[in-house]
Amino acid sequence: MASDRMGSIGGPQRAHYSPPWANTSIIGVAGSSGSGKTSLAMAIVSSLNLPWVVVLSMDSYYRPLTPEQSEKAYRNEYDFDSPEAIDFDALLQTLRDLKQGKKADIPVYSFEKHQRETKTIPIYSPHVLVVEGIFALYDPRVVELMDMRIYAEADLDVCLARRITRDVRDRGRDIEGCIKQWFSFVKPNYNRFVEPQRVNADIIVPRSIENRVAIDMVVQHIQRILTQKSQKHQDDLHKLGIAVKDEPLSPNVLLLKQTPQIVAMSTILQNPSTHQVDFVFYFDRLTTLLITRAMENMRYREATVTTPHGNTYHGLLPAGEVRSDVPESTGLAYAPQVSAVVILRAGSSMETGLKRVIPDCRTGRLLIQTNYRTGEPELHYQKLPEKIDQDEGVLLLDPQMSSGGAALMAVKVLVDHGIPEEKITFVTYFGGRLGINRLLTVFPDIKVVVSQVVEDVEERWIADRYFGC
Repeated sequence: MASDRMGSIGGPQRAHYSPPWANTSIIGVAGSSGSGKTSLAMAIVSSLNLPWVVVLSMDSYYRPLTPEQSEKAYRNEYDFDSPEAIDFDALLQTLRDLKQGKKADIPVYSFEKHQRETKTIPIYSPHVLVVEGIFALYDPRVVELMDMRIYAEADLDVCLARRITRDVRDRGRDIEGCIKQWFSFVKPNYNRFVEPQRVNADIIVPRSIENRVAIDMVVQHIQRILTQKSQKHQDDLHKLGIAVKDEPLSPNVLLLKQTPQIVAMSTILQNPSTHQVDFVFYFDRLTTLLITRAMENMRYREATVTTPHGNTYHGLLPAGEVRSDVPESTGLAYAPQVSAVVILRAGSSMETGLKRVIPDCRTGRLLIQTNYRTGEPELHYQKLPEKIDQDEGVLLLDPQMSSGGAALMAVKVLVDHGIPEEKITFVTYFGGRLGINRLLTVFPDIKVVVSQVVEDVEERWIADRYFGC
């Protein structure tokens, strides 16, 4: 993230934000079929035991076969151990997308059918990606993107035994076919294409997972990378805070009108002696008003309806898609097309109010937790509704925003999934002035609906009061 601000004359000032998973560090693990490279990659990830270190198998990028090629494959006469069998262009695009912090959809290859499945597996926000495959260090375009290159070395007789065991157990092959493929394709191509990749390696690891010294070296290297990423993220957040601390609030901050009713409810909520049952009741009421205020940002279209007494009323309806199963005359044929994304766990306290305003609202989840050792927000989980980028608007719910670190990360996740900034409305009860300024300096086109703006950074307390723990 760069703290320098930029923008066109007369337009909003914008700062650049880079989450910890931007510029994903890529580690390549190559080696012969059966050399233990997959086990080595999994051992590295297991030793780190972190959700943002991910293994990507190059097996997913085998090219789909034509009917003629498929027939040869079933006869064990197709060469899967040649670089021509791998779709390096698709792999390269995946790696570039992940390097840029984007979501990537990984193909699923069926070895029983020798084809790609229609489904894909999404990958998003890995800080470190371990790419393993027999040609992981083959394509110079792929190798150039890697921060560390490993070659797993093993005796070919051991590789053959492992390959037979794996293919018979996991891929529905027979022993005769495995041996036929080995001598027809695997061994010749090892000498021709695989073994020469050793020169591209930073580390050559014999004995796979038995080599604990090598695994520990790699793990320590990755831990240093993660520490550096974390420190840079914290430093950049701090610099951004200094740059915006004296800035006035953006016009896109929509403060709930402080009527006597609103002030009275806030007084009850902030009174430590308020019973939990009463706290939940008044917080649900206030959340309903916040969601209602947020819905005023959505697009509406002119509409005319006939009242029960036969009168004509000229009004508005949400500008959503037409529902073919509902008569347009009812006024319900147009769905608001609004989704909500809850920042766990505190955001769950706003769901009752959400359902009161939008009963059938689709909801997603983000788990962003603060590392209490470093103070850095960390993305642990994300699940968004399908085709959320096509909705009219997206509400991002978190009852309390302090420094703005979690809010920045949450909005970045939505933007990376194709949601335009202007469709995002961040809804919160308590908003720290510094956090709001940070958020709207990086994402000036979003809206922030807030009940109360506070000057100081406060510890989170609303979720504990709401849930009673």
